[in-house]
Amino acid sequence: MILSILIIDAGIWLLNGQADSCVQFLQWPVIILGVLILIVSLAGFIGGFWRISWLLIMYLVAMLVLVILLVCLVVFVYMVTLRGHGNIEPNWANLEYRMDDFSGYLCRRLRSSFKWDRIKSYLSQTNMCDELNQSY
Repeated sequence: MILSILIIDAGIWLLNGQADSCVQFLQWPVIILGVLILIVSLAGFIGGFWRISWLLIMYLVAMLVLVILLVCLVVFVYMVTLRGHGNIEPNWANLEYRMDDFSGYLCRRLRSSFKWDRIKSYLSQTNMCDELNQSY
């Protein structure tokens, strides 16, 4: 329950514009995830405190679904970025990443003009890629 309050607080922090625009798209999914975890934990607390068996069964099923979804997300992210690793470039403090290093699924998704335009707009709003408009 305490974890869900912290997750909701992080979503509200993102909602108030304290983060850059690249991260702000996470605000509503984070808030919704926090509220879902809060509801599930409250169901477990109430079911355990007043010994309501159907509420405990609902809590068990909901937690099982949340854990399975989290495992699926971790496996998906691992499979998509399995081959991705940075290459050391001379005179450059950061690692250089190439699209060919990642899975074909991720490459196809990012090479579509719609996705790349959104990524380019996010990067151009930050100071990370000052030369983005000259290079690409």
